[in-house]
Amino acid sequence: MKKINKNKENDSSLLPFGETGALSFDPILPQNPKVFIIGTMPGKQSLRKQQYYANNRNSFWKIIYELTDEVFSENYAERIDMLTRNHIGLWDICQFGNRKTSLDSDIKNEVPNPINEIIEMYSSVKQIIFNGKKAEKLYFKYFSEIEGVVYETVLSTSPANARFSFREKLNNWKTAIL
Repeated sequence: MKKINKNKENDSSLLPFGETGALSFDPILPQNPKVFIIGTMPGKQSLRKQQYYANNRNSFWKIIYELTDEVFSENYAERIDMLTRNHIGLWDICQFGNRKTSLDSDIKNEVPNPINEIIEMYSSVKQIIFNGKKAEKLYFKYFSEIEGVVYETVLSTSPANARFSFREKLNNWKTAIL
């Protein structure tokens, strides 16, 4: 795994869309996470709002609410509470990276978050879900599987993954979650 150079926080050439400062958000970590969902990195709207999956056309939150049988909320704090109540952790594989658009295919020069270090701290994690193939590809570029953890890759919830309907994405996620 590459070491994170803290000086890169001030290197705006690594950050997309003219943003400055650290790219990645803090992980969402409930006390005893059972499932850990890994995305790639925040898109433009997420960076602007400082929220995971802030693009209203991204189906992530609708899918998670369906899977947890909770009443859907637009309120971000309530969304985080819902994840915590349901023992779902959330983080992005990329701490830093170049990306001209919000497309995962544009990600270059990425530096990973210390995903495995966090997961190994929580023996309660039984499953890692990759939100799309790019998250999986980047994870295995930097990390190895952790014994006793089930790995699943699901259809990306991104609006760029338009060849699949919401229902197809939801059904795919339903079959993957333990």
